Amino acid sequence: MKIQIINGPNLNLLGVREKSIYGDSSFDTYFEELKSKYSSVQIDYFQSNVEGEIINKLHEVGFSYDGIILNGGGYTHTSVAISDAIAAIKTPVVEVHISNIYSREEYRHISLTGKNCKGVLTGFGLAGYKMALDSFL
Repeated sequence: MKIQIINGPNLNLLGVREKSIYGDSSFDTYFEELKSKYSSVQIDYFQSNVEGEIINKLHEVGFSYDGIILNGGGYTHTSVAISDAIAAIKTPVVEVHISNIYSREEYRHISLTGKNCKGVLTGFGLAGYKMALDSFL
């Protein structure tokens, strides 16, 4: 089984930025834990702050992987283009948010990308990625 994790803008700063919201662990550390726990699964990781690069990655893996876990960051609320890319591919996508987007600013309550996803997990911290991975297994 092949799973692609895609993180969007500012998620490269996990463990450094807004620790009260996002925690104090880096994603790289968490990713190593996931790979160790799910050693029989090929888990690949990609992060970009650039919308087009996220779209390109969705296109690249969206016909050959078994699942995609996407945390689009701020693009969740603004990107029709990423939403369209999710709709265009065959691989199912689970949207993950570390924080509870519904307890934050009102503009974060809307996900343009979620409607094209298999499911949406929000507010479970980094454990949301594990929950998404389990949903593919």
